[in-house]
Amino acid sequence: MIERLAVILPAAGSSTRFGSGRNKLLEPLCGRTVLARSAAAFLSRRDVVLLVIATSSESAMRGALGDLANDPRVRFVSGGATRADTVRGALAHLPTEIEWVAVHDAARPLVSADVIDRVLHAAHLHGAAAPALPVSLTIKQAAGPLPAKVEHTVPRASLWAMQTPQIARRADLLAAMKACPLPADQITDDMQVLELAGHAVWLVQGDERNLKITTQMDLDLATLLTGES
Repeated sequence: MIERLAVILPAAGSSTRFGSGRNKLLEPLCGRTVLARSAAAFLSRRDVVLLVIATSSESAMRGALGDLANDPRVRFVSGGATRADTVRGALAHLPTEIEWVAVHDAARPLVSADVIDRVLHAAHLHGAAAPALPVSLTIKQAAGPLPAKVEHTVPRASLWAMQTPQIARRADLLAAMKACPLPADQITDDMQVLELAGHAVWLVQGDERNLKITTQMDLDLATLLTGES
């Protein structure tokens, strides 16, 4: 039996770092928008029963999705003031009978089926999981902004850079968000609230291709990685 999986694509961000007042999710990426490619990666799966796009501009998102907007599994809910608020609002709209939920950055259009499968398998085994990559850069701690004096070098052997999708039981994630002791604007990762609530979160191997579109350079790189003209 295939486990049913609901997917939340937070798409309510302001894209301020992308520049020129453009929404990165609406940008073309080899014939499809960034958002459409992110959604298609999940809608192609038989186990996905509901994909919630949390957004403050439903009409724009529908246009960016194209034909995918007509898929009966796609739902739109309003975004919140922060990512955590957006995800919590989307969780509240999911049918209670759906046990597993994936939260995926809408700006990660190149997520592969292999990454999704690895995360889902680990989540079923351990309760919550996410993809990650080893931190390869040397990390210095300093009281910014720069210029600033280095306080110390952070050992990187046990540091991991998080990716998405991040998958957990819907009930666990919703309860952890409601009980979170930190302000919503201090939550930078969906698995963080589970950690704060005492749940185990497991990491699996991520993928360098699963990059997040933040700047025009990221979009240019994603264009090259698709291998399409």
